[in-house]
Formats: sequence, structure tokens, C-alpha cells
Amino acid sequence: MPLDLLPLLRRHEAELIAIRHDLHRHPELGFEESRTAGVVAQALRGWGLEVAEGIARTGVVATLRGRRGSRQGARDGYGAIALRADMDALPIHEATGLDYASRNPGVMHACGHDGHTTMLLGAARHLVEHPDFAGTVHFIFQPAEEGLGGGRLMVEEALFDRFPADAVFGMHNEPGLALGKFGIRVGPMLANVDGWSVRFRGTGGHGAVPHRATDPTQPMAQFVATLQSVIGRNIPAGQTAVLSVGHIAAGDARAPNVIPSEVFLSGTGRSFLPTVRETMERRLRELAAACAQGFGCSAEVDYIHSYPALVNTADEVALAARAARALVGHDAVNDDFPPITAGEDFAYMLLKRPGAFILAGNGVAADGSFHHVHTPRFDFNDGLLTIGAAYWVSLVQHALGDAA
Repeated sequence: MPLDLLPLLRRHEAELIAIRHDLHRHPELGFEESRTAGVVAQALRGWGLEVAEGIARTGVVATLRGRRGSRQGARDGYGAIALRADMDALPIHEATGLDYASRNPGVMHACGHDGHTTMLLGAARHLVEHPDFAGTVHFIFQPAEEGLGGGRLMVEEALFDRFPADAVFGMHNEPGLALGKFGIRVGPMLANVDGWSVRFRGTGGHGAVPHRATDPTQPMAQFVATLQSVIGRNIPAGQTAVLSVGHIAAGDARAPNVIPSEVFLSGTGRSFLPTVRETMERRLRELAAACAQGFGCSAEVDYIHSYPALVNTADEVALAARAARALVGHDAVNDDFPPITAGEDFAYMLLKRPGAFILAGNGVAADGSFHHVHTPRFDFNDGLLTIGAAYWVSLVQHALGDAA
């Protein structure tokens, strides 16, 4: 049956493209997705689903029960599964020049969440028309994935108590991966996400007489220059870790002859293993303190554990891979896809339920080029809408229906 899904889903392709373009024109930041949530809820209710709104402020969850009843007849022991898409945009000024470009200055769908939302809507519509499965499907439209932890808040608001599910599944577009291909893996797939900052303090002084000052720019410079020694000398070569500086602030450009009294810098840390995460934090703190002491200054360090690593479970990866292969063929699905040091708050849902997160190819131009997510010229590939919606339907058929 999944092999027939693409032609069936293409009947609604024009409508899905229209929905996606509308969402793209009206992007909203995390926990501000009121219009987006309204569009989602109205469409779902119009198709006859049970809809709950206001979860984690602006989240929406819809529920559909198969025509074959409850757990009896369900495959792989699943009585209910949950499918999740994210809805928020990013604070980036769009530079695509598209006729459906953002009308909200400084905000754009630069990560494809407009497409993720639309794909799940497409699957929901098809499953309402073809509810030939046993059990229940919950469609989760999550707010605030981009750094604000909407997934964590949904879990804290008892998401899986209100909408019981035996497993939960997510999907994200992947620029650079050909359209029609999928990637997934067992175990850690996306990284722990940490934020850190260091404030070096000295006395500051006149730039003409630096010997009368303690200069915090000196330990800052030394710290930045030696930060990568944590990765190169403290983390085993076979384990992945990233420490990056993203922001440095000191002094005033109008007063270049003034040695500032403090320098602030911040950045991100990425890892997959708890032991690596601990080592990175410990060594960053030690290095900042040592650099400050060496120049007669002080250092104040803040290290925050944000999103946990996203860890896929084996049975659900096998299920997701089967569903994708039934749709696009065996060789188009890589079930040993390399882990990525980006983060995802879908990880919080996977801490509560087994599940799997899959990447769907967003396409590559003929010359091999593509625009990365989180850049001003990125756009979700409309050709993925039907493929992604069909994957969700195939997954439901494999988990709760009769697909082989």
C-alpha cells in the first residue's frame, strides 16, 4: 500500500503548497505562533479531527482514531503513536526574493518549519480520508523549537498523559541530501546543546599607560586562542565535541584609547556523551580561571546545559526505516546516517517515550549547491511536501495498519 501513497497524496499537493507559502509569508517567533496555530487548528477541525489548543502556550494537538478500533490488530505492540512537527520561525531577515517571502521584517522561516507543519497537515488530511488502521494517532504541532524549549514545556505540561502514545516520531528537512532520500540512525543522532559565557574583569585604564591597568582583553584573547585545546587535548579523538565562540563585547568604539574594565564573550558547546559534556564544562571553567589569574584579572563563568542529545531507539528506527523504504525504495534510506552536532528539543519527547527522528532530503541543485538552514536565502523545497506527508502516512500504516 505505501507504494501507492505518492500519487494519492499528490491530489492535495497544490493545497499543501498554498498552505506552506501562506505560513512562509507570515512567520512567527517561538511562543508567538498565534496565527500559525490558528491556521493549523482551523484546517484540522475542518477535516474533522479532535483538536486541542493552547498547549505550551501556542501548541496544537489533534487526535485521530482508526476505523478498526483500538489496540486489537495493531502491529508491533503500538496502540497509539504521536507524530510531531515544529511551527516557529527565526529572527533572520529574509533575502530569497520569493513572491511569498516573509512579510514580517526580521523574521523568516529559515529552518523549514513551515514545511514541517504543512507535511504533517497533509498526512492528517489523508489519514482522515483513509483511516484504515487500528489504534490512535496524535498530531503534535509544537511551538518554540528554536532555542526556547517548546518541546520541553509540552512534556512538562503532561503531553503524554493527555495524549497517551507508545512511541513518538519526528522529521526534519536536510539541505544537501537529495530529494526523495532519508537519513536516520540508532542512538545519538543530534547533540547535547550547551550555552556558555565568560566575563573577564580587570580595572581598565588609559590605553596610553597600560602598565597602570589590569587589562581583561589579555586573558580574553588568551582564552579564545587556547579554547580549542579542550577539544584537541582533553576529548578522546574518536568522540565528537564542539566549542565555538559566537559573541565578544568590550569597550566603546567611540573610545579606542580606553582599556575596558571588562570583556564579555559567549558561545556554544556540542557533544553526544555525558562524559564529554562534563569534560568540556570543567576544562572551560579551568581555562578561563587560569587565563584570568595569569593577567591579574578575574573570570565569571556561566555554563548552561540546554537541549539534551536526541537519542533514537532501535525498534522505532527500524520501523521508521521500513516506512520510508516502502515509499522511496531500499537504497534511498540510509539507516546509518552520520550524527549531526545540531540540537533539537524533540529530544525531550524521546526522554519520555521511545521514538525516532528522521531526516528528509530537501534537495541539491544541479551544480551541487544548496542553502543551509538558518541562512537568509534558505527555502523549504515544495517538492518535499508530498514525500514528507506520504512518509508520515506510511509510518502510521506500518505501526498501526497492515503494511509489511
